[in-house]
Amino acid sequence: MAWWRLLLLAAFMSEAAAGTINFDKETVGAMPSGWVAGSTGSGRPKWTVEVDPTAPSRPNVLMQSGSGKFPWAVKEGVRIENGSVEVKFKPIAGREDRAGGVVWRWKDGDNYYVARANALENNVSLYYTTAGSRKTIKYVDAPVARNVWHALRVEFSGTSIRVLLNGKPCIELDDRNISGPGAVGVWTKADSVTAFDDFSWDETGK
Repeated sequence: MAWWRLLLLAAFMSEAAAGTINFDKETVGAMPSGWVAGSTGSGRPKWTVEVDPTAPSRPNVLMQSGSGKFPWAVKEGVRIENGSVEVKFKPIAGREDRAGGVVWRWKDGDNYYVARANALENNVSLYYTTAGSRKTIKYVDAPVARNVWHALRVEFSGTSIRVLLNGKPCIELDDRNISGPGAVGVWTKADSVTAFDDFSWDETGK
């Protein structure tokens, strides 16, 4: 194999294995490059890069300001089975929900795991979605202040899942509903207006 093909392959594998995205080099008002977005169920989600002077890594964030049953945005070119995914999020507004979440083992818009924190309900929850139907695994109470940046992290290996909010473990359990590699990304619910920054992932067990 030619040397330049080996370099390209190594770069792709490195991106897939681990990465961090802060959206600061992306075009404001547009979807970030290398991402795809949609909604599980009906709706008109709107994912755009926006300027936010409060961003953990200024100036830009990824913001969802439309609405949908379960809006999602995932990073292309990443498929991991075991590892971690983390994001900083700020719940800004929403009458029905003010939620921010992460997805992993994402096969498509109808099949994935999601962990989310909700500023209206002050809780953290873990779900799995199959065939477009979201199923609750566990809820726990946790303070989630509005208009404040929080860190949501999920560590997953085999059937083991660990969800942390602002560095504090909230949920630790085993679940077998979704296996195999999948994409990682971010998630909201209903009319949530939510900003995201410093999205990262790391694959383990290769």
